[in-house]
Amino acid sequence: MDSVNYWLMKSEPEVYSITDLQKQRETIWDGVRNYQARNFLRQMQIGDLAFFYHSNTNPPGIVGLMRIVKTGIADPTQFEPTSKYYDPKSSSDSPRWQTVVVEYMETFSHPILLPTLKEKFSSDELLLVRPGNRLSVMPVTSAVAKKILAELS
Repeated sequence: MDSVNYWLMKSEPEVYSITDLQKQRETIWDGVRNYQARNFLRQMQIGDLAFFYHSNTNPPGIVGLMRIVKTGIADPTQFEPTSKYYDPKSSSDSPRWQTVVVEYMETFSHPILLPTLKEKFSSDELLLVRPGNRLSVMPVTSAVAKKILAELS
């Protein structure tokens, strides 16, 4: 049984891209403001792997891989009044938004585009292809992760 969990995490390349992560080597994955996505962030463990997905671009797709290196971090943007992610109901004693730190692993030589993902996986297998799904963070089963990684070889 696989002890590593897999995730898919979306970012618009104009906001934060796989190239940005490659340059910085690691970053805090801040700004997630959906409770279900936040709950997935809370479930992550150090060493888990996450597919980096470029969203809101043409064409969208999985562009690389990153590793979770720190968990259970209070998202600092919730406390910054000038941030668009500011949450006045959150406090340092009781933060509402937790996140993780990710480190760069690799950029894929060719992205795995959304049409390919829709062709290979059902909406039951991969939440990403479910109509109406807008989550920015989601789990990926080990079986699906292995199929995605096999697409690269």
